[in-house]
Amino acid sequence: MSEGDKSSSSDLADAKNYSLLIVDNDPAHARAMTESLERVGYRCTVATSGPEGKQRLDQNAYDILITDLVMNDVDGMQMLDHCRRLLPECEVIMVTGHATVPKAVEAMQQGAFTFLEKPITPNRLRAVVAKAIEAVRLKQTNTELRQRLDEKFGYEGIIFQSQSMQTVIDRIKRIAPTDATVLITGESGTGKELIARAIHQNSPRKAKRLVALNVRAVSENLVESELFGHVRGAYTDAIHDREGAFEYANGGTLFLDEVGDMPMSTQIKLLRVLEEHKITRVGDNKSVKVNVRLLSATNRPLEEMIASGQFRNDLFYRLKVVTVHLPPLRERRDDIIPLMEHFRKMFVRRHGKPAGSFSQAVTRLFYAYPWPGNIRQLRNFVETMVVLDADSLLDIDDLPPELIELGTQSGEMPAIPSPPPQRSQEGPESLIGQPLDAIERWAILETLKRTNDNREEAARVLGIGARTLYRKLDRYRQEGSTDGLPIPDSSLDADDPND
Repeated sequence: MSEGDKSSSSDLADAKNYSLLIVDNDPAHARAMTESLERVGYRCTVATSGPEGKQRLDQNAYDILITDLVMNDVDGMQMLDHCRRLLPECEVIMVTGHATVPKAVEAMQQGAFTFLEKPITPNRLRAVVAKAIEAVRLKQTNTELRQRLDEKFGYEGIIFQSQSMQTVIDRIKRIAPTDATVLITGESGTGKELIARAIHQNSPRKAKRLVALNVRAVSENLVESELFGHVRGAYTDAIHDREGAFEYANGGTLFLDEVGDMPMSTQIKLLRVLEEHKITRVGDNKSVKVNVRLLSATNRPLEEMIASGQFRNDLFYRLKVVTVHLPPLRERRDDIIPLMEHFRKMFVRRHGKPAGSFSQAVTRLFYAYPWPGNIRQLRNFVETMVVLDADSLLDIDDLPPELIELGTQSGEMPAIPSPPPQRSQEGPESLIGQPLDAIERWAILETLKRTNDNREEAARVLGIGARTLYRKLDRYRQEGSTDGLPIPDSSLDADDPND
């Protein structure tokens, strides 16, 4: 192997992960290119005519297409068009003679990656393919990043189980595809920015920027500069021209958090921007056209602020074309345990701690706590517990002081005898303060109900072995605590691997 071959092999250690299609009606030339690329690990498929090449594209996916430009029946331009429609992420390299270089340039204008002029040396061929592979890898990375963003900020990234939050999700699903301004209301810590990101991420503007600005966090005399930008010399510290949030978000979405704290003078200018779709930088006379979708949020009662003259009535109605209200955590207690588990897993990974689990006492305390700081406070509590944990059990000894005090006052929330909960008439909120067995029984019976009494499916949803589920159902039936659900005798003649 030559020194050039060794270098190529080193640089293309993952070449086997990429698939190439070589289309050339000169079998000898196709074979020479194939052998050169296979020597450094590429997986190559050969087609010796245009029609055969099209058939290969119809049947398989490829990362790189190398095609001769001049062929009978189906030429390179037709191969390019066919590949662009079937495999938009596949890069196309044109092979051409000197006389057809202008045609190859035209092919690049129509989406080809580059062209190779005959005669082709092995090193030149490998170098061009390596560059094409880098372009493919970049596309794949961008696609994976977009998928992760969708997972993180899409609807499925909002952790909830309560019916009240399901109503919110259903509402934003209808809102997101539109261009309407949205006012998101709710107490501090309820997740208003997460809702704004979900709206943006599921809107036609998701490929553009989402710019978030917390009005309360900006000094009152700088709010206008942050929103609209400024020109050099507009004020003492303005030593350069600077674009504001509206210009930076142009084409995308601007999220204004704590909009109720906006100064009255800025409210007037914001109203004008919403009406005219133009901004003027501080210290400038020239207006700039902007195309921005505005989302805003507040935890203040804007209607009361209007009555007291602190907020403009006309701006309020421009901001609230559509309103989304987020209920506080104390009104959506069904979401507490899913959120606990979500944050536990997140902080276990972040801090490199053992997996751990919550004790029954802690779970009851979390249910009973009023959560004045809402989800933000719950997140903080869980992180504190994960950091302090020394025995892989998130228990009373790991609690923050606020919850330790509550646990002490309640005797660590001992089990309180109570009748079995009603399955449909009363929701999980009625389980607060009840024994863990009662909570577990409700979860099992409710899951059976929602799976049409399919015990195998219920076991899968609950994350327990089928044998475990059968055993618990037998006990409920013997205790007469099935809440009217018909439970047949279970078959326990085999061990379940998940038990």
